[in-house]
Amino acid sequence: MPLVILAAAALIGAAIMGVRFQRLKQSVMFGVTLGALSGAAGSLLFMLPLNYCTFEPERKPADFVLGVLLIALGMVIVMVPIYWLVIRLLQRQPLFASGFLQGAFKGWLMPIVLLLPTLIILALFLYYPSLDTFRLSTLLARLGARRTVFICVDNFTSLVGDSQYGQAVLTTFGMSIAIVVIGLGLSLLIATMAYLPIKGARIYRTLLIWPYAISPVVAGVIFLLLFNPAGGIVNYFLNGVFGFTIPWLNNPTAAPWAVIIASVWKSLGFNILFYIAGLQNVPKDLIEAGSIDGANALQRFRHIVIPLLSPITFFLIITNMTYAFFESFGTIDALTNGGPLHATSTLMYRIYEVGIQNNDLGKASAQSIILFVMVIGLTLIQFRSADTRITYGA
Repeated sequence: MPLVILAAAALIGAAIMGVRFQRLKQSVMFGVTLGALSGAAGSLLFMLPLNYCTFEPERKPADFVLGVLLIALGMVIVMVPIYWLVIRLLQRQPLFASGFLQGAFKGWLMPIVLLLPTLIILALFLYYPSLDTFRLSTLLARLGARRTVFICVDNFTSLVGDSQYGQAVLTTFGMSIAIVVIGLGLSLLIATMAYLPIKGARIYRTLLIWPYAISPVVAGVIFLLLFNPAGGIVNYFLNGVFGFTIPWLNNPTAAPWAVIIASVWKSLGFNILFYIAGLQNVPKDLIEAGSIDGANALQRFRHIVIPLLSPITFFLIITNMTYAFFESFGTIDALTNGGPLHATSTLMYRIYEVGIQNNDLGKASAQSIILFVMVIGLTLIQFRSADTRITYGA
């Protein structure tokens, strides 16, 4: 089986590289050879550490499919940089920015020496833990237990039929979309009002920004007091004014909204800060030109201000999405503990439940890798789809 996979990867790589080199009017034979070698090397990237375990006869179809996907991913990771490098060398294009820049180092030794402390810290606290997470995801590892057992990709494929994990995926995406949409819309509205020339505007804007300095855990504790079903301020107000109360933390439908409201409030100051900075850079002459052309305030805001704020909006979408996926864990842990009935158990909180509470480091590592891939994929989709919707400059 390993030889068959290696040969198939080499043939696919040779075909892809051959076609690409033919379109660029380069040596097809060189492209075929390069594609065969890089395709075969890419197939080994994940299969060699796994010892081709996904293709063993007793494995499930899900294991086989995941093995094929890992081979394809490995080929992409190896072939794309090699193709980029070789084409640039053949076309005699510079690999890096050419020309000497003022203030740049003339040699390579001093930059390496200055970067060495940062590289050591990254290697110890980022790269090594990341590689160890991949290792743990293939093991049956328990927190506190010294012995581990290699179980191939069972930690990944076991999630296919896990209903609680499926619910966590839906909960994560639903709450994240709500946090991003509500947070950005409300922040833009408040920033627009705060940008108006009023007396004491600086103090007012500072007070709007301060919630960002609070940690997610503290935000969760604050809203725990506000949404407490027994003596919370929110239910006291609702009962006194409207004559009803909402079981914010005890109802599976209401609990996610409590987390969403707390998360939106926590990130509100960060979004307002950037939107106010963006509003200060909107050219006044464009607003005046729109007014002269007969556009009312709403039309000027929609067709002039919002397009010019699109780079900031795009940046805030990425940062708020990352916050919703990862940093909302502290708010959830302090506010709902993932309940009731796992209604607020997001993918990040699910990793904590499986890895720390249930002591299953293998499954928790696998789920953390999946979450990481999801966020990277969503970020790439945002970058790819935002090119035609973002306006830089006037």
